[in-house]
Amino acid sequence: MAVRIRLAAALVALIPLAACEPMYGPPPPTRITTPTEDTSFRAGDFAWSKAVGRNALVGTVTFKAGTTRYSCAGATVVLTPETPWSRKRMEVLYLSGQRAALPVDEVRARAGKAPPGDSDPYVKRAICDDASRFSFGGLADGAWYVVTIAKPAAGQTGPTMALMRRVVTSAGRTVSFDL
Repeated sequence: MAVRIRLAAALVALIPLAACEPMYGPPPPTRITTPTEDTSFRAGDFAWSKAVGRNALVGTVTFKAGTTRYSCAGATVVLTPETPWSRKRMEVLYLSGQRAALPVDEVRARAGKAPPGDSDPYVKRAICDDASRFSFGGLADGAWYVVTIAKPAAGQTGPTMALMRRVVTSAGRTVSFDL
């Protein structure tokens, strides 16, 4: 009997709760919007890249298209700090923010669609040696875009290619990679 009384009392206590309408938060939006990142050129976004760090990058062009081997011997290798502006620029020019190998003519044809700005004061440059190797030292921690032009190796034919890769430096390490 005592159990029945307790059970009845519990049910009576729950009746007001059963009448409550559930709360699920605000109504769903009528249109889904996603925030957009400001990709305007701002010199301040590049400031981190001017710091002298303990990191280094060592790269080698190993790109092949079919049986055609490519080389960057004598070409300039450009190292651009990653910012919202440079990431958007890479996505427009190279159709990727991570890695690409595209004919130079295709990349140049998209240049007018890339966000305007002058990152030249923040860009580092190296020359690719005869073995298609290059390096950068004294780099701050952060993400960088490595870009160079590669041509078919001696005796081979094919289009001149623009090679791009995103690399990350941190903790005073040397990062070795292929393009």
